[in-house]
Amino acid sequence: MITKFRIEEASAVPEFGMACQRLIPWAGDQPEPPVGAMACFLPAGAASDPDLHDQDEIMIVLSGGGTIELDGETAEFGAGEMIVLPRNKEHVVRNPLDGPCTWVSFYWPLREPRPGDTTEVRA
Repeated sequence: MITKFRIEEASAVPEFGMACQRLIPWAGDQPEPPVGAMACFLPAGAASDPDLHDQDEIMIVLSGGGTIELDGETAEFGAGEMIVLPRNKEHVVRNPLDGPCTWVSFYWPLREPRPGDTTEVRA
């Protein structure tokens, strides 16, 4: 069976100072996947909340652009680029442009490890 749905801001909820649409995991009877994904919609002139997590993350920029601040370093980015965010590094996305910035983030593991959890995570 083929499952499909639209990636759209109308399906997003407020998270991290912007609108986010969770893409994985989806409702169903399958086991949880090892990775999570969400579409992010950052309006013109806005910034995400500072975020820091024990998960690796990549951002694939679909439209617009802006700057990413990662652990004290700042870089510009635009549509068609991918940004790698290592775990445990605080990051903020800023959109100084006149239009929205959209991207899809993939992160792993799906859930942050709990303190004291020594379970090895394999990709």
